[in-house]
Amino acid sequence: MGEGSNLPPGFQFFPSDEELVVHFLRPKAAHLPCYPDIIPTIDLHHCDPWDFDGKALQGGNRHWYFFTRRSQNRATANGYWHAVSTDETVTSNHTPVGIKKTLRSDDTITTQESNKWVVCRVHESAGGSQSSFHDDGSELSCLDEVFLSLDDLDDISLPN
Repeated sequence: MGEGSNLPPGFQFFPSDEELVVHFLRPKAAHLPCYPDIIPTIDLHHCDPWDFDGKALQGGNRHWYFFTRRSQNRATANGYWHAVSTDETVTSNHTPVGIKKTLRSDDTITTQESNKWVVCRVHESAGGSQSSFHDDGSELSCLDEVFLSLDDLDDISLPN
C-alpha cells in the first residue's frame, strides 16, 4: 500500500486513537464490515519495522497502519518490542474504550536503528458494557503512532 494506498488523491489517513478503536479495530475484530476497508493485515512478528513501508497503509506524518494477530511474543527476526511507557486511557465521549501503551523496537543487528521505531499498543479497558462479539485476536497497529489490540472484547464500552 504505502504511497499507492486506496485513498483518493489529496486524502490522508490520520485518525485519532478513539477513531481507530471505534471505527476500525472493533468492526474488524467482530468480523463486521469496515468501510472503507483500507487497512491491510500484516504479520507483525515476521517483519522488522523498516519492512512495513509499501505493505501497510501509510497515513500522515510517516505513520503506517495495519492489522495483525495478537501475540504475547514481541520478538521479530532481528530484535523485539518492549514497553517504554505507563498506560494511557483512550476515551470516547468521556467513556474509556481502551488503554494505550508505547513500545520501542530494539534490534539486535544495528542498535542505532532501535530508537527510530515506536509503536503504541491500545487494548480494551476492564469493565464496561457486555457485548456479543467474539474476539479473534486482531490488532490494529501503527508504526510511530498507535498499536491497538482487543485483549477482551467482552469488556468493551463504546458510545452509542
